[in-house]
Amino acid sequence: MKKQTLQLELEPSLIGGDLGNAIETARKGVKAGARILHLDVMDGHFVPNLTIGPDIIGRIRESVHEDVILDVHLMIYNPDKYVEKYVEVGCQEITFHIEATEDVRFLIDYIKKCNCMPGIALKPESSVELIIPYLKDLDKILIMTVEPGFGGQSFMGDMLEKVRILSAYKKKYNFTYDVQVDGGINYDTGLESVKAGATRLVCGSFFYKQPDLKGAVEKFHSYREV
Repeated sequence: MKKQTLQLELEPSLIGGDLGNAIETARKGVKAGARILHLDVMDGHFVPNLTIGPDIIGRIRESVHEDVILDVHLMIYNPDKYVEKYVEVGCQEITFHIEATEDVRFLIDYIKKCNCMPGIALKPESSVELIIPYLKDLDKILIMTVEPGFGGQSFMGDMLEKVRILSAYKKKYNFTYDVQVDGGINYDTGLESVKAGATRLVCGSFFYKQPDLKGAVEKFHSYREV
């Protein structure tokens, strides 16, 4: 899959809305102007929570325009067993946790062979050094700014140093990956993240609580001028 050229993007995270009505939650995000939807897949083992799977995501795919990117964040062990399922239901991006697999290189190559864009996610306690060998082969790095598993947590500002390091590597070596932050994002922490070098902002609880979702997307996208 050819990577699209993206500016700073706000990604509504469905876990922060009404996950019991995931299709309508997805539609609300798209109607507000989001080009990407963030879909958290949790197995109850890698993180202590359960969310949605390929069947629901497939229905979301059918309910939104084909140009909308489905960005799947796998918070599960043995992610290689499930890659094809998410590709089959129409996901364009698959991000896995480096802490959840023993063969990172294989999984990156496997996702690419499935015509999908690979990303690696880092939990707060994990060092950026773990992913340095793979940077040139990635489309995205996801920096968790909360502990993965639940929405509504407070932003961990010290994680922005990871964003700065990755942004510096990107510039120095002319890499093309996006730097994504996920967890505790609001207008203030989103702006901090962009100033540190983030190009993708995942926002769940804060976004879906806004009375004007379209205005919220526009507010976040105004940070493109920062």
